[in-house]
Amino acid sequence: MSGDTSAYWAACARGELVVQRCTSCGRRVHLPEADCPWCGAGELVFEPVKGEGVVHTFTIVHRSFAPAYRGREPYVMAWVDLPEGVRAFGHVVGCAPDDVRIGMPVRVTFIDRLPHWRPV
Repeated sequence: MSGDTSAYWAACARGELVVQRCTSCGRRVHLPEADCPWCGAGELVFEPVKGEGVVHTFTIVHRSFAPAYRGREPYVMAWVDLPEGVRAFGHVVGCAPDDVRIGMPVRVTFIDRLPHWRPV
């Protein structure tokens, strides 16, 4: 793979979550990478996943240093464990930040072509 993430963004535009799988070691990767962070191999393929998982950990952002997110505070950023064996990253939406909990079941939703997580 050359580091091309266009397949990932095309899937997001279709409302589909895909993750990479390393053809050498079989590990899955999210967010897209040019090389496998586990074994260093460069052959990663995109595969669809169900888009359901549970919150592994999260933080509530009260003061954003990212210009695009200033004024949207507070918001929740989380790592989500997917049953396919990968951890995905994104915002938790559809509930108050104080309602987010570790272990909370979530489902992917797309806002502005970006994957976010909504409580089930």
